[in-house]
Amino acid sequence: MKITTARRISQAFFFIITVWFCAVTASGTEWWQLRGWPVNWIIELDPLAGLGILLATHSIYSGLIWSLVTIVLTILLGRFFCGWLCPFGTLHQFTGYIANREKTPAKKAEKNSYKSAQILKYIFLIFLLTAAIPDLLVFISGFSTAKPVIFWVLVAIIIILLIILSVFEIFTKPKKIIISFLLASVFIALLSVLPQTSRILSSSLQTGLLDPIPLFYRSVNLIFIPLLDGSLFSLSKIPRFYEGTWLIGAVFLAAVLMNLYIPRFYCRFICPLGALFGLLGRYAIWRIGKSEDKCPDCLMCEKDCEGACSPSSKIRASECVLCMNCLHTCPHDLIGYRTQISASGETATPDLTKRRLVGSVLSGIIAVPMIRLNGSAVKTQNPRLIRPPGAVDEPAFLSRCIKCGQCMKVCPTNVIQPGLSEAGIEGLWSPVLDFKIGTSGCQLNCIACGHICPTSAIRPLRLDEKTGKNEFSSAGPIRIGTAFVDHGRCLPWAMDKPCIVCQENCPVSPKAILTKEAFSFTGKQSVINNSDSSHINIEQAGFIPDSLATGDYYCKISGNDETMRLITGNSENSIKISPSIPLKPPPSPGSRIEIYIRLQRPFIEPARCTGCGICEHECPVRSIRAIRVTSDNESRNKTAAMVL
Repeated sequence: MKITTARRISQAFFFIITVWFCAVTASGTEWWQLRGWPVNWIIELDPLAGLGILLATHSIYSGLIWSLVTIVLTILLGRFFCGWLCPFGTLHQFTGYIANREKTPAKKAEKNSYKSAQILKYIFLIFLLTAAIPDLLVFISGFSTAKPVIFWVLVAIIIILLIILSVFEIFTKPKKIIISFLLASVFIALLSVLPQTSRILSSSLQTGLLDPIPLFYRSVNLIFIPLLDGSLFSLSKIPRFYEGTWLIGAVFLAAVLMNLYIPRFYCRFICPLGALFGLLGRYAIWRIGKSEDKCPDCLMCEKDCEGACSPSSKIRASECVLCMNCLHTCPHDLIGYRTQISASGETATPDLTKRRLVGSVLSGIIAVPMIRLNGSAVKTQNPRLIRPPGAVDEPAFLSRCIKCGQCMKVCPTNVIQPGLSEAGIEGLWSPVLDFKIGTSGCQLNCIACGHICPTSAIRPLRLDEKTGKNEFSSAGPIRIGTAFVDHGRCLPWAMDKPCIVCQENCPVSPKAILTKEAFSFTGKQSVINNSDSSHINIEQAGFIPDSLATGDYYCKISGNDETMRLITGNSENSIKISPSIPLKPPPSPGSRIEIYIRLQRPFIEPARCTGCGICEHECPVRSIRAIRVTSDNESRNKTAAMVL
């Protein structure tokens, strides 16, 4: 079997299994639904997700330790993940193959030649990682103050290691690297004396915007499976809808369609994960290269080169995605996969100038504080920014969420949506709850989103913890917000129309929505002809038969009798009264009767409300709901607590 055939089989397998993992990310009892499938495994193999979280939070979720396997294999083998595993890369390669299969070898070689713009992906990588690193710098600066001896000993050890590595020529310009590291160490130590360091340096994890694995998961979960569900197959009992998918789809389709212009366009020019693999695999033990420098420059090796790594000349090892095409297209059998350096030489590192490097680093560090100059980090957050139950506090959430869409896919009621403007540009495509979409609100006994989250941005809760029972009874239930009644839109409050839909659907016990009884005059009054203890005949009333027999209408005799009596039936000109409160004595002819409607006006008991949003979803006022949930009093944010 050719090695390229093995590579295609591997690509097909990992593409299919990734799509399968997206499809089975659903709650249910069927064998293909979420029942032990390792649905996050491909994400956990992604070292960019793990590295970004490590830098932003100086901790790592246990599941992401799998990415160490990918890192070690990349150091040994090179960018195998890009060419053999990545589902997004497979899609790009297939699209590029379809678009260019009939072109001449010369035209293919031209399209697959190295472009200087391929340096952009390294700039994107540096920008995204430096945006995540400031909190780690603040943490290390605090360590340098608390334990200065240990800090400077570690600095000295690292400098010694850099000197040893320079002896073996692992990197060029060792003096500049060592001096730069020493200056960086001094800078970090000086951070501890700066006032309001957290205002100058703050982290935000944004790798998920461009990282191909979360991008692929997000696109499949929120676009392609909902589009095909119910037509080609049936995965959900109801159609699923997601807000803002036009933008997700536009990014995905733009990335794929650019392959019609240049094969693997995204991989070559944009992908930050590929850039990370390029740096890790630069000194891989096994590598592609020429066995001898006798190449006639026929360029046949470049016509199908997926990484545009210039295998015909000085190969760019950091660009090679190990597609292995050149091994079989070289007519002189000069190219192999071996442990020796290519006979024609190698281009050592990405051609990243000092100006570009400094610009990328400073842009990443400055970007987050600039975004937060509007006060979003200190002022009261958007009241409609409601995170799933178990979400950590907002700064930590933005330092962990990779926007993969897994929580949105697994939500049984389709209430978790990709955020657009609720959390600002930092929170783009992160999960927020929209109670107007889906089949209901956040279900009382559902904890699926926390258990599916691959980065612990949403903590895995126990059911007792969410509901505040047993050992968690003292802390109370997890609250994601609080419901508020809009008296200007609520039917009983604003329009004197009976409605208790929200109170009936409140799932907590005792209920968080209570009602106040009130009687409102309907404007209908008539003169009594005659009556007995339970019937009243009225002059020319013109009632619609049984229109007052809903259980909400009461009557009162004008004068001294202020008793409200329930109307149990009516004809056009008569009313039947409930026998529980008879008319004794019956009113005399000529007396006036007034018709009232009994209203149960809802109000909220905030100590009981968890913000589940079921009341908002079921409210019959459909445009702007008469009862709405905001993030006030959410458990994860102590500053949002209501003074009760």
